[in-house]
Amino acid sequence: MLLTSRRLRAALLAAASVTLVAATLPAPQPLGIGDPLFPQLGNPGYDVLTYDLDFTYSGNNSKPLAALTKIDALVTQRLERINLDFTHGVVRSVAVNGAPARFVTAGEDLVVTPAKAVDAGSRMRITVSHTSDPRGTAGGWVRTTDGLAMANQADAAHRVFPGNDHPADKAYFTFRITAPQRLTAVANGLPEGKTRHGANTTWTYRTRHPMATELAQVSIGDSAVIRRAGPHALPVRDVVPAADRGKLERWLKKTPAQVRWMEQQVGRYPFETYGVLVAGADTGFELETQTLSLFERSLFTRSEYPEWYVDSVMVHELSHQWFGDSVSPRTWSDLWLNEGHATWYEALYAQEHAKKSLEARMRAAYRKSDGWRAAGGPPAAPEPPTAGHQISLFRPVVYDGSALVLYALRHEIGAKAFQRLERDWVRDHQDGTATTADFTALASDIAGRNLSAFFTAWLYGRKTPRMPGHPEWRSVTSTRTTGTEQETRHRPGSETAPLSRGIVPEQSVKPE
Repeated sequence: MLLTSRRLRAALLAAASVTLVAATLPAPQPLGIGDPLFPQLGNPGYDVLTYDLDFTYSGNNSKPLAALTKIDALVTQRLERINLDFTHGVVRSVAVNGAPARFVTAGEDLVVTPAKAVDAGSRMRITVSHTSDPRGTAGGWVRTTDGLAMANQADAAHRVFPGNDHPADKAYFTFRITAPQRLTAVANGLPEGKTRHGANTTWTYRTRHPMATELAQVSIGDSAVIRRAGPHALPVRDVVPAADRGKLERWLKKTPAQVRWMEQQVGRYPFETYGVLVAGADTGFELETQTLSLFERSLFTRSEYPEWYVDSVMVHELSHQWFGDSVSPRTWSDLWLNEGHATWYEALYAQEHAKKSLEARMRAAYRKSDGWRAAGGPPAAPEPPTAGHQISLFRPVVYDGSALVLYALRHEIGAKAFQRLERDWVRDHQDGTATTADFTALASDIAGRNLSAFFTAWLYGRKTPRMPGHPEWRSVTSTRTTGTEQETRHRPGSETAPLSRGIVPEQSVKPE
């Protein structure tokens, strides 16, 4: 088609204008929201409202999945470019508000240039067609004996799907998983139905509460789904390898009573469902994925693990549903609030149900506390993770070292005030994010006095303060723990036997 000279001039001027706008933009670069431990996680300029994730699994867990990610977000500042956290996948196309957009990669970011800048206060939809690769990832997809599961903590969700990969930006999720009919697909939240088409089935799940990206869970495999009722008719859904259904029932049937026990401690369970996902994989950890906690199969099948120990691990991940999932950390330096509390309730459960002394465990932790602080920093100011080895963030100081802070706090303000603090904390911040400063302010308010000096010493001190009520306790500083030793999973039989993490287990007293 020929253009008239007038139309040609207009077209040339428009092209020049686009070129000029593009020239004024800086080179694409990875961005972040400035988290002290993961500075390039998250992205400025928008707040994700919903994720709609669509995965197609071929039945071979060594092949990339075809995927489509739709992100609805509120724009908080005018954006000529949009950064998404994403790596380890091939991007085929990107659209913003329905219009094709240019994209490049920069570091572990997908940098998108929309056809038209999006204004502050507007809504935008980003649609990314991509692959999701389970091969050779350090976190993200976990290849199991019969399929796949997810383990995204702390910074691995963007190895699975593009998004704003930081717990400060929680959102609602919808999952659509297409897989061969012989397999079962599950995800966080409640089922919305399934549709058969040809040799495949598409399963749909939706969360009823906002969720951090690190807590997303999708499992595909030869699985049995076992349903039962929990307290207040809570739907309890367990997902296990089909061949192990009978063998695992002795553990699965414990969950309703464990939920009831946790509700007695801190109040009503905060989500629409709960359950245990048992994966045929040697992960070396358990993980509190929201509404469906991930456990490795061997935890329940190895005879050397005492019953009280396995029960404690189950309660640890269950308690995370309140501490870490419903109330998520605003920054990763607030991790102690997740793991300290989960460790606290794990240890309290072991004391009440198996006569494993909480005081003995805390005294053992106190002896090691100075060494943990020297190796990994104090509880609320942990050292950054080792480069390329992000799970090194999950050190003993954020487990028993942080539960020790709660033990000291209960002595400082009394058991009655402490229980009120715990209940008010999860109620006031349900479905949100919170900081260490929020916790210390609430504790001071409930105690009726300023606890700043107490928390400064216990949360930020390089040396462990004297334990209230136990001035005779001493910490031994000569037993410095190396990074490698911290990340090794210990089991009952050693003086200290870490349990589950998140990603590295924590300490427990030696079984009798």
